[in-house]
Amino acid sequence: MKIEKMTVDAVRNLLSEWDQGEATSHQAIETQVSEMLQKIKIEGDTAIRSYTETYDHVTLADFRVSEAEIDAAYQSVEPAFIQAMTHAKRNITSYHEQQKRHNYMDANEPGIIRGQLIRPIAAVGVYVPGGTAAYPSSVLMNVLPAKIAGVPRITMVTPPSETGVNPYILAAAKIAGVTEVYQVGGVQAIAALAYGTESITAVDKIVGPGNVYVATAKKQVFGQVGIDMIAGPSEVVVVADACANPRFIAADLLSQAEHDQRSRAILVTPSLQQATAVAAEVEKQLRDLPREAIAREAIATYGTAIVVNSLAEAFEVVNVIAPEHLEVQVTDAMSHLAAIHNAGSIFLGAYASEPLGDYLAGPNHVLPTSGTARFFSGLNVDDFCKKSSFISYTKDALKRDMNDVIYLAEKEGLDAHARAIKIRFEEE
Repeated sequence: MKIEKMTVDAVRNLLSEWDQGEATSHQAIETQVSEMLQKIKIEGDTAIRSYTETYDHVTLADFRVSEAEIDAAYQSVEPAFIQAMTHAKRNITSYHEQQKRHNYMDANEPGIIRGQLIRPIAAVGVYVPGGTAAYPSSVLMNVLPAKIAGVPRITMVTPPSETGVNPYILAAAKIAGVTEVYQVGGVQAIAALAYGTESITAVDKIVGPGNVYVATAKKQVFGQVGIDMIAGPSEVVVVADACANPRFIAADLLSQAEHDQRSRAILVTPSLQQATAVAAEVEKQLRDLPREAIAREAIATYGTAIVVNSLAEAFEVVNVIAPEHLEVQVTDAMSHLAAIHNAGSIFLGAYASEPLGDYLAGPNHVLPTSGTARFFSGLNVDDFCKKSSFISYTKDALKRDMNDVIYLAEKEGLDAHARAIKIRFEEE
């Protein structure tokens, strides 16, 4: 893990270098994904089967996972898994229930009614990753807010394997209340959800994390369907003072580094002694980590301990990085909350470890990455709703406001707009 004394501007430059490296490596992927999307759009199931055989090494007669298979998977997993997922479901549900919005209407002026209608999106597709690790927790995090919003059709897609879909993912789908499940992964899953095929009905929005190919496909189908966000590699920033426990910090940094080789694990501290202790502890804990190879590469490439002059400067750095996950392991962590402007999810204190947010606490773990917490939020109930405004004017109410409408329309050179108002009073 690198240890560097850095200014805020130096941090900006470092992030720019990292992002440029990512962009360069993505150019070939963009082209490949575009070609795959177009082929699937034209050929449907035939192309999906071909790509599934090529990339997943599985030949499928039917993409859909039956209710019997889902029930069997649910029965096959340990009771402890069901208990833990049910506990998580309670917390996720209680947290997201508070995000619900309601229709409203006002009639503050005579003859004028204004309001807003909130309606759930009709159909949502949820991508659940497979690959180097399976994530049943992602099922709950993506599906439950949609259920709370009232989405009537929730389609889950997840990569297939020679032994079938991971039973823990299928059990999670049953617990969450998924409508239908398909064993399709990668670019082909995103294409099927966006365009529809003979077997899979298109949806209106696609959510859920995935690898760089999935993220690129989501970006390219945006406009055909909505998406939650364009997710990059997982990241965590830990702000720590000299009093924080280096063992805790190292463990939390590695909890993100083990996701994949592109994960970013960053410590920001005013204490060089703390930075040195954490770097040593990271190396120590890496040695017995089952996913050591992945985590070690992530730490070697992106693992950085940034030493700053003060805690105030540490939070300036945080707001520049705008991390997906931010841990604040300092004395009286809650008192620093006002200094944080850009972060996907914030973990305050030594015992609010980031994995709590991944699994159980309740806030969503689908979060903005790569600095996009400057303008994106974590997945929430609003992501599964549409808002429509409505107005109603009586003739007298329009007459009171007509001159201003006509003036503004004519000022913009839109005479037909002005005429649409004038014509209603020409016979008077």
